[in-house]
Amino acid sequence: MAAATNSILLKLKPNIKTKICNPLFGFARSSSSASPSIPHLFSATALPYADADSDCSSEIKATADANPNLIHPSADVHPNAVIGHGVSVGPFCTIGSSVKLGNGCRLYPGSHVFGDTEIGDHCLLMPGAVVGDHLPGRTVLGCNNVIGHHAVIGVKCQDLKYKPGDECFLHIGDNNEIREHTSIHRSSKSSDKTVIGDNNLIMGSCHIAHDCNIGNNNIFANNTLLAGHAVVEDYTHTAGAIVVHQFCHIGSFSFVGGGSVVSQDVPKYTMVVGERAELRGLNLEGLRRNGFTATELPTYTECF
Repeated sequence: MAAATNSILLKLKPNIKTKICNPLFGFARSSSSASPSIPHLFSATALPYADADSDCSSEIKATADANPNLIHPSADVHPNAVIGHGVSVGPFCTIGSSVKLGNGCRLYPGSHVFGDTEIGDHCLLMPGAVVGDHLPGRTVLGCNNVIGHHAVIGVKCQDLKYKPGDECFLHIGDNNEIREHTSIHRSSKSSDKTVIGDNNLIMGSCHIAHDCNIGNNNIFANNTLLAGHAVVEDYTHTAGAIVVHQFCHIGSFSFVGGGSVVSQDVPKYTMVVGERAELRGLNLEGLRRNGFTATELPTYTECF
């Protein structure tokens, strides 16, 4: 297939030099241009679309220095989208008219960015990831975020009080890893917003509903499900397959055991577990891992 394509390219434009070192190859073009037509495709400089550790990485880097954006011809990039420097957009991606992509972002094949969405520098969208929606309001991601395979971020909430036409918002900070099949929804009304802080690890198939407020340095294991308006402070850790009831508040440095149903607030520094989560003591191991010394460890009375 690659050899046949190479032969066609050489017949149509003998002077073009192609080197197919990856089955997926792209073409460099200005970030402000629309999706290429066929004549534009064959007038561009052919470039390999490969990972940085491939044999073609040095060739890509040298060409990217002169023309920094690598956008595959099958990608649908609206001419009004604002694209930073050093952006890589793979095959069959979609970038909408109101999208802003920061420097060094990489969109793997089949990832999509819609609506009024701003993505900071050096973010990575894995295949099938969807960020933003064609709704009033806005989705904002900070820098150095990873959006996993088929994760859906910044779409309409699943709340009946949401009225079509209302603005809704999602703000995500920096350095978050959001893994495969996770869903994070926008707020349910214009006076609120869903917020996620910095340095969070959100594992596969988690759900963060409308109007949740998540702090920093949290770890959510697989299938952690947060209902609307839940608040999670900093340095919390959830085990797998837990459910948090709407409006619940989970305090800093707490731990929620696997399979728990959290229907009441969780005090900071504590460990809860159970089909209806119950207090089982202090999260001593979590506190030690976060640098608390023996003299700094709280007592039960300080938790309430």
